[in-house]
Amino acid sequence: MAPYTQMQLITELDPVVAKELDRHLAAAKEWMPHEYIPWTEGSNFDGPLGGQPWDVSQSKVSATARTALVVNLLTEDNLPSYHREIYQSFGSDGAWGTWIGRWTAEEGRHGIAIRDYLLTTRAVDPVALERERMIHMTQGFVSSYELDMLHTVAYVSFQELATRISHRNTGKILDDPEGLAIMSRVAADENLHHLFYRDLASAALEIDPSGMVEAIDRQVRHFEMPGAGIADFKTHARLIADEGVYDFASHHDQILVPVVFKHWHVEQLENLKSTAEQARERLVKYVEKVGNVAKRMKSRLAPRPVHVV
Repeated sequence: MAPYTQMQLITELDPVVAKELDRHLAAAKEWMPHEYIPWTEGSNFDGPLGGQPWDVSQSKVSATARTALVVNLLTEDNLPSYHREIYQSFGSDGAWGTWIGRWTAEEGRHGIAIRDYLLTTRAVDPVALERERMIHMTQGFVSSYELDMLHTVAYVSFQELATRISHRNTGKILDDPEGLAIMSRVAADENLHHLFYRDLASAALEIDPSGMVEAIDRQVRHFEMPGAGIADFKTHARLIADEGVYDFASHHDQILVPVVFKHWHVEQLENLKSTAEQARERLVKYVEKVGNVAKRMKSRLAPRPVHVV
């Protein structure tokens, strides 16, 4: 059988997208960003209207929490680039186009809520934040993968779950009930996005298992968070990992194993093409390697027993 073309796959999966969209709309809860912001804590920053300059002593969150919040927000800020990439992969016809519009609107709401919280509570330096936003958005986001539907669905299945974990854990380290409420609300949306893409990928595995396995293999082995282009991202990522917000263990235990093996059952797929069989072998070995690295990192970070003499 000849390989499916992109248009054939998109057409074949349109009813699945429509079904998943209906499920998403039924599960999604309307929420208003302004209702989550402690506006009474706000005051003017120095500028044309007059106000108090920002100082780190005004922030009630830790240095690591500030880093995580900025990374999370800058990631959300690049929404125009993400919209373009997904639009080019999926197109705007039928349920695909409706989903893209809805997804974009929800992601935009996340950026509004997080930014309002950061500025109202003076959690971060507003000047530095705006300068980083300008740089990051000017650079934009360009996919490191092929802009086709299968690769995009595989990538966002992992990325949305990773974002959900990062947002939720960031909320936990804030030691601030308002911040936790916002990040938890955003994380709940991201989880619904993940479920949409994860189950769409499941349907694609039934239609074109070989093509989808090759896409999954590519995305797992070359996965990067969409914020990887942020200045000093590696330094930020290390700080975030050390605090347990998102690290190798999270990636292996909460994303790769549950999605690739427990939900998609990649190891049990049959009648794959030879190239897909090779991709599956690479994929399994790579996930095992990530798991081993995560275990070593956990053992290094584990507190040593105290011996009383």
